[in-house]
Amino acid sequence: MKYRAEIDGLRALAVLPVILFHAGFEWFSGGFVGVDVFFVISGYLITTIIISEMAEGEFSIINFYERRARRILPALFFVMAVCIPFAWLWLTPNDLRDFGQSLVAVSTFSSNILFWLESGYFDTAAELKPLLHTWSLAVEEQYYILFPIFLMLTWRLGIKWILILLSIVFFISLGIAQWGAYNSPTAAFFLLPTRGWELLVGVFAAFYLKYNTHLKSHSLNQALSLLGFCLIVYSIIAFDENTPFPSLYALVPTIGTGLLILCTVPKTLVHKLLSLKFIIGIGLISYSAYLWHQPLLAFARHRSISEVSDLILIFLCLASLVMAWFSWKFVEAPFRRKDLISSTKVFKFSLFGILFFSALGLSIHFNSSFFRPYDAEVLKLNGLAQASNNATYDCTQKLRGEDIPSILTACRLGANKVGTAPTFILIGDSHARALAPGLDALAKQLGITGLNLAYNSCFPSLGDGSYLPKDQTQINCMKVRDNIRSILQTTEAPSNVFLVARWAITVEQTRFDNKEGGLESGTKVTYENPSSTNLSYVDSIRSELDETLKTIISYGLNPIIVEQIPEVGWNPLSGLIRIRLFGDVGVASSPETFSTSYQAFTLRNSQSNILLRSLAKQYSISYFAPSEAFCNLDIAPNRCIAHIDGEPLYYDDDHVTVFGAKLIAEKLFQTSVSQSID
Repeated sequence: MKYRAEIDGLRALAVLPVILFHAGFEWFSGGFVGVDVFFVISGYLITTIIISEMAEGEFSIINFYERRARRILPALFFVMAVCIPFAWLWLTPNDLRDFGQSLVAVSTFSSNILFWLESGYFDTAAELKPLLHTWSLAVEEQYYILFPIFLMLTWRLGIKWILILLSIVFFISLGIAQWGAYNSPTAAFFLLPTRGWELLVGVFAAFYLKYNTHLKSHSLNQALSLLGFCLIVYSIIAFDENTPFPSLYALVPTIGTGLLILCTVPKTLVHKLLSLKFIIGIGLISYSAYLWHQPLLAFARHRSISEVSDLILIFLCLASLVMAWFSWKFVEAPFRRKDLISSTKVFKFSLFGILFFSALGLSIHFNSSFFRPYDAEVLKLNGLAQASNNATYDCTQKLRGEDIPSILTACRLGANKVGTAPTFILIGDSHARALAPGLDALAKQLGITGLNLAYNSCFPSLGDGSYLPKDQTQINCMKVRDNIRSILQTTEAPSNVFLVARWAITVEQTRFDNKEGGLESGTKVTYENPSSTNLSYVDSIRSELDETLKTIISYGLNPIIVEQIPEVGWNPLSGLIRIRLFGDVGVASSPETFSTSYQAFTLRNSQSNILLRSLAKQYSISYFAPSEAFCNLDIAPNRCIAHIDGEPLYYDDDHVTVFGAKLIAEKLFQTSVSQSID
């Protein structure tokens, strides 16, 4: 295959925005599209090689996989090996366990599936995962397995039929991606079926150039290559985490890349730019640069108690290029030379690496404490999040079921008095679920019973949920709401019904930023307005809650609105563990460590509070503000604290620990019943 310098330049155009995006620089909010550019390039190069060899009758799938192993695995294994001691030194027990799991997934070309199951690409935890970026390698590796086999099976049909079949796959994949970006965004982002069409853009470009020449019109090549370049640059600058992806929006960078491949010929402006020596140089090391940047950034964030400064981030971006040159020079290049390393040695090395990292990853995942012994305080802190989640696991499993008696048993809180009507009932989302263990503990002390009917991501509504997105989560919520109605209808009055939710994110549809470095990453939360009405978004929420309150009151029960539990932006539990690991124990004694401004909290919740307070006043029902337990205390005036003497109130940036839940429950039981809006 003839060398095209501009392709290496295009690689540079792809990798630099990805690095700067992961570093968090706002000007590169759409830098993640660099991965899409890589997909198109990969589809083009691999297809060009395969169809050229097939046309000559020289294609060997063994030789193909040998070339892929030489290209991908040595540098990847080198980076993984370097990551291990830093993981041992700096990762928390839970993070170390997850790291071990990722070693296995990367080694078995399935990391995209793992990270899909774990979280979203833009979630808070994403930037702390050293091997998150390998998801794109897994997509390509899965493509490398399937695509050559497809061509081998269909080659005799002829180019026409191959292109027809590939076109069908292209449109199916694009259609799934468009649907998935709005209905299952995490799966759409990570998985091959929604990314395959991007690789196929490069495939089509390869078939075209194999059997056709570049356009003869210089002016047309000039215009189309400039258009392609501008499309890529536009998506890098204009797109962000709120852009549904990879939907039809992804056509912008992928078509741009396709145009560059097809139309960037010598003497065009884009060719001159992409063929500059230093641009080509970055392109040559782009694979290693891609491998190095995420571990460097992730481990720096793990090591830092506070936000990593822009200066350090810039240094790490430059360091990724330096490390990339080193691994390209001393790892990548030697392994590509057959005269230095034979085919047999390549396959043996690949098999050994896969088995070694898989075995090591499994041992770390299932026995991280043996791999890295932690002190008792670290282990205690580490267990808090799991304890908070496990406390309501059985109940959550039952809530979507059909068996109401089993729900009443699994979801009971407080004193276990069989047949006793609940004094209180908790409904809402994950914030309500996190509060349940605190209510349970206090209810046991008081000798009363309650019910936990909270379910993750389920807005506390007994309406039809018409403003909510019609994804699988909300389908689950509809069943949960049906069960809640059935239970409330048969509950003896005058039981109290606590309505708890992350109201702020529902109303504002944005993640929390405390303006002090505590920024909750994540995709924008978007709800649909009811199609059957002309209600504004906030009014539609009010209508849902209005219907809910009417329903609860009609059952003879007492609804109690629980205001937003303060968000903090930071992850205090993880931060306190790192303080212990790094020896800065004295920092934990300050109540302002990982706290956030009370003003920032009130500003964030102003719109939702107006809505909730007006409803409480309208129906003359009780109203409680959890901020009374955490904010404006004597130990930290004008702050919302996140821990008390090193005991965390949160296990992430917005969900309370059992300890935090107990403090809120005490205030709630003391004041909510008697407090109403005047």
